[in-house]
Amino acid sequence: MVSSLRITEIFYSLQGESNTVGIPTVFIRLTGCPLRCSYCDTEYAFTGGEKKDISDIIAEVESYGARYVTVTGGEPLAQSSCFELMTRLLDLGYIVSLETSGAIDVSAVDPRVIKVMDLKTPSSGELSKNLYQNIQYLTKNDQVKFVIGNEEDYGWSKQMLSEYHLPVCCEVLFSPVMGQQNPTELANKILQDRLPVRFQIQLHKLLWDDVRGK
Repeated sequence: MVSSLRITEIFYSLQGESNTVGIPTVFIRLTGCPLRCSYCDTEYAFTGGEKKDISDIIAEVESYGARYVTVTGGEPLAQSSCFELMTRLLDLGYIVSLETSGAIDVSAVDPRVIKVMDLKTPSSGELSKNLYQNIQYLTKNDQVKFVIGNEEDYGWSKQMLSEYHLPVCCEVLFSPVMGQQNPTELANKILQDRLPVRFQIQLHKLLWDDVRGK
């Protein structure tokens, strides 16, 4: 049986987030997501898309000649064949990262994949969807991301850092909601509180004012 996935888009851009920001990357955006975060900027990926065989997806990735591949969505793990896609890309020598909401079990993700996993903050409206047991599957190669929209989000994120000892097990990213959380204010808070986190701004939005880069 030929494995396939519903794909919204495959494109080549600079990585706009995570610790590989600025690196030319092929993005595979899968269709569908069980969450509806208030700050979502990829609502167009909730429905539609085109069904593609995994072999065809890989052939399209190969055409760009890049070393880095990011599998994103929507929520890519909502499609079970995503696991096979990532493993096959890894076997071909690609450096593969996964952008995931943290609401779906990551235990079966190939350990070679770099997981970039959200913990949904209060302002997302999806706080109850966080699957905290996923934290035990994070390693030093992985990253956990907090998208911060206000003071409540910031305080909650600091609490999670401490409660789950996140800086010990993985890298931590704090990212402001564009147009809602002032980036300079968030940066100053991080410095004032001496948090062991990486502050990030979405590079692709600064360059092109779009979502092509996550």
